Amino acid sequence: MEFVITDSSQDGAQAGLPAVAPGACRVPEPGAVEAEFPGPQGTLVQHRWVEAAVAVRFEQLGPVAAFPVVPGRRWGPGWWWSATTGRHVMHGSQAMCMQLMVLDREPQVVGLSARPVRLIWRDPDSGRTLTWVPQLFARYADGRALLADCPATAAPAGERAGRAAAVLAAACAAVGFTYRRLVPPDAVVAGNVRWLAGYRHPRHRDAGRLEQAVLEAFTSPRPLMAGAVAAGDVLAALPVLYHALWHGRLAADLTRPLGEHTLVAPGPATGNAEQEQHGR
Repeated sequence: MEFVITDSSQDGAQAGLPAVAPGACRVPEPGAVEAEFPGPQGTLVQHRWVEAAVAVRFEQLGPVAAFPVVPGRRWGPGWWWSATTGRHVMHGSQAMCMQLMVLDREPQVVGLSARPVRLIWRDPDSGRTLTWVPQLFARYADGRALLADCPATAAPAGERAGRAAAVLAAACAAVGFTYRRLVPPDAVVAGNVRWLAGYRHPRHRDAGRLEQAVLEAFTSPRPLMAGAVAAGDVLAALPVLYHALWHGRLAADLTRPLGEHTLVAPGPATGNAEQEQHGR
């Protein structure tokens, strides 16, 4: 059985690009899609996607395939230490590393992994067997899951990536997952997130035993530096403040450059010790 999926460009979808160029794209029935993923002792295991999606904790798996090293390219594979999981997650590009930061900061994300599964299907048009390895997997606290790719620009996907995205979107929808091509964040937002990411580690949470003083300094909105001064030693208070901004115990408008006059307010996160077991 085959069906036609018409992509409406995910209009209004938060943090999403069009999965495929507007128009109709034939994709296989999700039940005909296979999943290949790392098994015990590093062996590869293959099961039907609709079964694997329910049974496998993809957030706990390593990459199903190595990240390519492209000669002459200034950026190669690397590792991101996740405040969500307390473990390293591999990445293969600057764009992917940036999206890891964004997801790592999302309070509802509880698991992250890189390239944990390869989807395999027979193309309805050509009859060829095709595969695609999405770059990121994220698990949410309510059980939802995200498979994502991280393009370097907001340009529409190429033909191969677009057709693969249509297949992944249908396969994910069939099991209650979501597939996205993640929009690169605005340059100012990206710069602010990178800065705050430098303070994501739990060692910054109560440095100098100033956490309570910092939070109390912002019980009502006030400029960033004024609150740091009110908390005590400015140099000791700032890392605690940035850590609280990363984890959501304090909030600020990250669409504007972060600086001494940035208005900081109480955040939505409670920030108790259990929630930050791994730095969250």
